Amino acid sequence: MRAVFHDVDPLGLRIVPFRAPSEREAAHDFLWRVHAQAPMAGELAIFNRSHYEDVLVPRVLKSIDDAECERRYRHIRNFESLLADSGTTIVKCFLHISKDEQRERLQARIDDPTKHWKFDVSDLDARKLWSDYEKAYENLLGATSTEMAPWYIIPADSKTHRNVMVAELLRRTMQGMKLEFPPAKELLKGVKVE
Repeated sequence: MRAVFHDVDPLGLRIVPFRAPSEREAAHDFLWRVHAQAPMAGELAIFNRSHYEDVLVPRVLKSIDDAECERRYRHIRNFESLLADSGTTIVKCFLHISKDEQRERLQARIDDPTKHWKFDVSDLDARKLWSDYEKAYENLLGATSTEMAPWYIIPADSKTHRNVMVAELLRRTMQGMKLEFPPAKELLKGVKVE
């Protein structure tokens, strides 16, 4: 994998975590905050969660109805089409863990004081809605997987296997992009540093 990732400049890589929308973000359309974080040309951006949460959570909590859910799916497909048409390569991974594995991970976060920062009590409430979330994810994945932005379902009970699968997917994707360095700067030809 070194052959692909070796030449990636870490200054051109951003990790964007999405949490519940702030008051300012919620005052805009649900894609506003995500579009603002879309990668620039030549940049890599990793979204940790994203606009999908703005369909899943309200759908499960019944704060949006079927019509609004379908409207958001359509906006997501159009948004991702806009990004792809503008030269952005989109790789979407759904990291699927089992209910038993989730229980073990949540319990480990409770039992280990050094992992308390990873735990939120609301996780326990969400866990009670497991079957509702399963159905919502199934609908979302089917409604938003497109040719230019397909979903990849990654089994994630094993972190090692998850990491290998994601790394291989990214390696293949980046090789297919035929990435190149920007052209050399002519004005630097023959310059000597003293």
